[in-house]
Amino acid sequence: MSGYTGDVEVGGAYDVRELPGLTVTKVATNPFNNNCYLLRDTSSGQTLLVDAAGDPERLLDALGDGTLVGIVETHGHWDHWQGLVAIVEATGAPVLATAADAGELPVPVDRLLADGDVVTVGAHDLTALTIVGHTPGSVALHYAQAGGHLFTGDTLFPGGVGNTDKDTARFASLIDDVETKFFGAFPDSTWVYPGHGGDTTLGAERPSLDEWRARGW
Repeated sequence: MSGYTGDVEVGGAYDVRELPGLTVTKVATNPFNNNCYLLRDTSSGQTLLVDAAGDPERLLDALGDGTLVGIVETHGHWDHWQGLVAIVEATGAPVLATAADAGELPVPVDRLLADGDVVTVGAHDLTALTIVGHTPGSVALHYAQAGGHLFTGDTLFPGGVGNTDKDTARFASLIDDVETKFFGAFPDSTWVYPGHGGDTTLGAERPSLDEWRARGW
C-alpha cells in the first residue's frame, strides 16, 4: 500500500493502491472534482467502478484492459453519474444502486442494492451499507480485508458527514447511520474513500463525532 495518498486532481495522474489481489485506482473527474474508484481483481481483470461521475474517457483509460463487471452508483445526485451513459454504452456493464435513488439515474438499474448485500469483483466481496440522509438511498461499500476499506460516496468526508441542506431530520438520520454502520461496526484502521476530496480513516474522524452531532452538520 506504500505510495498511495489519495490526493488526486482533475486532469492529473491517477492514484493507485495495491492491496493483496485487488488494485484500487482513484480518479478525479469533472464537473465538481468528483472521485471515482476502479477496483480490479488482479487475477481475473474483473473491475468494479464506484461512481461514473464524469470524464468517461478518463475512466475508460483507467480501466485499461480490465473487464468492467459493474458500476455502483453511491447515490442519485447528478454530479456522480455524468459519465454513466457513456460508460454503459462502451462496456455494457450492469448498474447497481438502491431502490430509493435508482429513479434519479439516467439509465435503468440492473441490480437494486439493499443493506448487507454482497457485491463481488473477481475473488473479492464488498458489503453494501445503505445510508439515509444525504439522499433517500445512498449506499457505501465496505471491503473488509487489509485493515478495512470503505467507499462512502457523499455520506462521510474528512471533517464531517454529507450535506443535508440544514434539514434536521435528514441530518439526524445521516449521522445516526454513519455512527452506527461505519464507526460502530469497523475499526479505526478502516480507510475512507469519499466522493470528493482527500481520503481519511475512521480513526482520524472518530474523535469528532460528538462535535459533528452538536453543530448539526
